[in-house]
Amino acid sequence: MNRKRHRTLELIFHRPVSGSIKWNEVEALFRELGAEITEREGSRVEVYLFEVVRVFHRPHPSPDTDKGAVSVIRKWLEENGVTP
Repeated sequence: MNRKRHRTLELIFHRPVSGSIKWNEVEALFRELGAEITEREGSRVEVYLFEVVRVFHRPHPSPDTDKGAVSVIRKWLEENGVTP
């Protein structure tokens, strides 16, 4: 994993939960981990990773991922053995 993706992973696991992680960095991390990402209706994004499909809402107008989504992503990664 390159340094930029590792930094994103560290931000996801940082406590307290960060509200300033750019969504495009989260998507890049998912791709680095082998995810298939598909656009859905509206602002939804389907992420197929760890043989599971998760649907996330792409933030707008701000590019920052909300804290609730960061918590869900952290738990999902942790459950599948991905930690910084």
